[in-house]
Amino acid sequence: MSNDSVNQDQHPEELKPEDWAGEMGLKWLASLSLFEEMIAPIGDALLARADYQDGETVIDLGCGGGATTLAIASAIAPSGKVMGVDISPDLVAASQKRATKAGMTNIDFTCADASTVKLPDAPYDRLFSRFGSMFFEDPVSAFSNLHGLVRKGGRIDLAIWGPPRDNLWMMEMMGVVRNHVEVPPAVPRAPGPFAFEDLEYFGEIMDGSGFTNVDVIAYEGLQPVGGVGATPEQAVAFAFSALAVGRLLSDKGDAVFAAASKELTDVFARHHVPGKGVMMQGKAWLASAIA
Repeated sequence: MSNDSVNQDQHPEELKPEDWAGEMGLKWLASLSLFEEMIAPIGDALLARADYQDGETVIDLGCGGGATTLAIASAIAPSGKVMGVDISPDLVAASQKRATKAGMTNIDFTCADASTVKLPDAPYDRLFSRFGSMFFEDPVSAFSNLHGLVRKGGRIDLAIWGPPRDNLWMMEMMGVVRNHVEVPPAVPRAPGPFAFEDLEYFGEIMDGSGFTNVDVIAYEGLQPVGGVGATPEQAVAFAFSALAVGRLLSDKGDAVFAAASKELTDVFARHHVPGKGVMMQGKAWLASAIA
C-alpha cells in the first residue's frame, strides 16, 4: 500500500453522517440522475471487479438511489438476494419505488446507519459500496459491525475517492470557492469524501475491524460534472446546489455567489466537450478485502 496523504488546506469541507440522513440525502435525490451519470463509470468498474454470481447474497452499503443495488440484483438473479442500506429515508423510499417499477423481486432496502445496523438475514456473502463508506465517525467500530454482517471468507468491494489533488473536478471547484470565501482547514482522516485517500490509513481501518487480504487498484478517468452533456452553466448550477461546496457560499450574499458562479463557469468552459459535458479528471481506489 502507498501513503497518498495531502496537505490539510487541499481538502473540501467534510460531511457528517447526519447530513446524509437529511439535507444531503435530499440534495442527492433532487439531482439523482446527474450524480449517477457522474460516478456511473466508477460503479461499473467496481461491479466488474466484484464479478457477482447467481445465488450470492449481497449488502449494498450507502446505496443512494439504488442504481448499483439493481445492477447487483440482476447479476445474482434468480436465486441471489441483495439488501440496499442507506441512512437517508428519502433515498430508500425512492430506491424501493425504483425496484418495484423494474419488477425486481430479489431486492430489499432498509433505512439505517450502517455503523450499527443489524440485518436479520446476516451473514451475507458479500458487501459492496460505491462511495458510501467514508463518512463514519468511528470507522473501526463501523467496519467491525459490517464485518459481523459478512460470512467468514466473504468479500467486500469498495469504491473510495483517491487524493483530492488527483480529483481535478473537486480541486478546481474548491479553488474557485477559496477565491471568494475563507475555507477552514480540514482535519486529515476525518469523516468525509476523502477520508480514505491515504491507503495506509485505510489499511489500518481494515486490519482493525477484522478484514484481511486488502487489495487496491486505482481507477482514473474523466467525470462528467453535472451529468452527461451538461453545459458549463448547468454544471455550475449542479455544483452549487447539489454538492457540499455550495454550502460554503450559501450565506455570503448575492454578489459573492454571482462572482463565484461566473468564475466557475469559466473554469468549466475550459473542460467542456461538446456532446459529452464538462469532463474533469477523477481518481478513485477500488478496494477489496476478505472478512
